[in-house]
Amino acid sequence: MSGGIDSTVSALMLHDQGYEVVGITMKTWDYASSGGGKKETGCCNLDSFNDARMAAVEHGFPHYVLDIREEFGDFVINNFIEEYVAGRTPNPCVLCNTHIKWSALLKRANALGCEFIATGHYVKVREENSRFILSKAHDLTKDQSYVLWGLGQECLSRSIYPLGDMLKTEVRQLAWDMGYKELSKKAESFEICFVPDNDYRGFLKRNVEGLEDRVNGGNFTTSDGKIIGKHKGYPFYTIGQRKGLDMAFGKPMFVTKIIPETNTVVLGEADELQGNEMFVKGLNMVKYESFPAEMHAVTKIRYKSPGAESTIVPYADGVKVVFDHSVTSIAPGQSAVFYEGDDVIAGGIIQ
Repeated sequence: MSGGIDSTVSALMLHDQGYEVVGITMKTWDYASSGGGKKETGCCNLDSFNDARMAAVEHGFPHYVLDIREEFGDFVINNFIEEYVAGRTPNPCVLCNTHIKWSALLKRANALGCEFIATGHYVKVREENSRFILSKAHDLTKDQSYVLWGLGQECLSRSIYPLGDMLKTEVRQLAWDMGYKELSKKAESFEICFVPDNDYRGFLKRNVEGLEDRVNGGNFTTSDGKIIGKHKGYPFYTIGQRKGLDMAFGKPMFVTKIIPETNTVVLGEADELQGNEMFVKGLNMVKYESFPAEMHAVTKIRYKSPGAESTIVPYADGVKVVFDHSVTSIAPGQSAVFYEGDDVIAGGIIQ
């Protein structure tokens, strides 16, 4: 229970259905320690903690705060920093869900004798052919299956998602009907919890000693190696970026490649962002135990992407993905999630 509308409504729905509910709020990060200038937001907001506790108290079920700052920081934040320093673009929410939150929740559920974990995510889970299958939510505008691809079979077998068949508008109305009028109008938070000001560059500068001095002044080049300017350091750029280059080139230019070994950021026109294939490793199989020799699937390489038709071919310790038509801005470090209809086949990390 983050204190937001989705987790609160989920808990109250299950309570009304007769489940014995225990509320858990996870403390992942102290934003004050990041050196930023704004208040805590999202899952680290003290007001949200109090909102979650109040909902539990009002409905007569226990509520606990679970402090996972140490393990969160060691794994999620360290990976976030390491990936940017390696010239890649990480997805910390996927790592947090996969390796931290569900692991912590399972441990606490076992300790409390709870059979299931429930969250306010917009996804569905069903059992079929002895496997628990993650699939898209009814409300495709809110579907969060892309960020939950890393959940293993044990996690999925013990997870309940009450909002999977609901529209967000219905959830807001239900919160209103339950008497939570302010909560029903509460704005959603889209920031990374430990970078709530959305300034990841500032976060890196504050948390990697001497980084700015080490990387400042590298070269912007074209794909053929021609130097066309100086940049502020390769970790501060991402594939597909157009704004914030701080130079005029006479035409729109985008980041097409990052080369950390030489502190080089390669720029090109929009057509140079197009790609037809990629490699994906670190797979978590969801719908099937393994890929066959090859199969057709829709592949998403970004959270809000509609996905693209592709062929998945097993390759070494991962898969090779060949798109039917070229796609834009394939970014190493981001997640690739493979779908068969609404079902998640598997997911992994783009290389």
